[in-house]
Amino acid sequence: MVGLSVGEKHFIQGGIAQDLRTDGRKRLTYRPISVETGVIAQANGSARVKMGKTEVIASVKAELGRPSSSAPDKGKVSIFIDCSPTAAPQFEGRGGEELSMELSAALRQCLLGGKSGAGAGINLSSLSIVEGKVCWDLYIDGLVISMDGNVLDALGAAIKAALSNTGIPKVNIASVATSDEQPEVDVSDEEFLQFDTTAVPVIVTLTKVGRHYIVDATTEEESQMSSAVSVSVNRQGLICGLTKRGGAGLDPSVILDMISVAKHVSEQLMNKLDSEIAAAEAMEED
Repeated sequence: MVGLSVGEKHFIQGGIAQDLRTDGRKRLTYRPISVETGVIAQANGSARVKMGKTEVIASVKAELGRPSSSAPDKGKVSIFIDCSPTAAPQFEGRGGEELSMELSAALRQCLLGGKSGAGAGINLSSLSIVEGKVCWDLYIDGLVISMDGNVLDALGAAIKAALSNTGIPKVNIASVATSDEQPEVDVSDEEFLQFDTTAVPVIVTLTKVGRHYIVDATTEEESQMSSAVSVSVNRQGLICGLTKRGGAGLDPSVILDMISVAKHVSEQLMNKLDSEIAAAEAMEED
């Protein structure tokens, strides 16, 4: 928990009310964002993202698997987040486990949609190799290295950057199997297909402090929130997922307004992230 005096709390709340936050930003302005790709050699794709003093790493590992019987024409994606004990004092010992589970669940909701897959930002059908027989299983791991607020949005950005850095090995079907047999597949060591991230959304968290909401909240600002709504929005402006945290209830009209603001803000975040990813990949190639 962040220990703030009464005066510090009033200063934070008053600044947000006047659209001038303690670090000089307006309510809907992000901190500086930087992206580095290819940071883990053993992964199929990886990225490091910094938002202000919040720093996270995401990696993607692709392995051959068998589709589930309920979705034979789709691959599978698993998301797991870990919080480094050095990221924040409360993460020492087992303190980070609860947040790790919360973040993992929120990212699954934001990126993979509901149980039916409706609204999924990651196209699971593109991971199918032989329907009902062979598919790609993607294992997405995230690590929170340093935390100063807005960690869910930073992880979402890192996953998007890592997926854009991901090369899926080309697969040739060596033999056609009968209905009871598994087909033989030949996985290339040299040819890779770039993972399509066109539909992968960004996550925008709006944190409500007093009567106003802000983006990219710091840890101190989050300590003053009544609630927060995280909305994942893709390039077409479609909502892929939504999660809420904080004990205070929100009127449906307020949630609709927050979604509208999130869709507007997502455009600038998407453009900034795409620019940073392109620059990072160009640097990696050099």
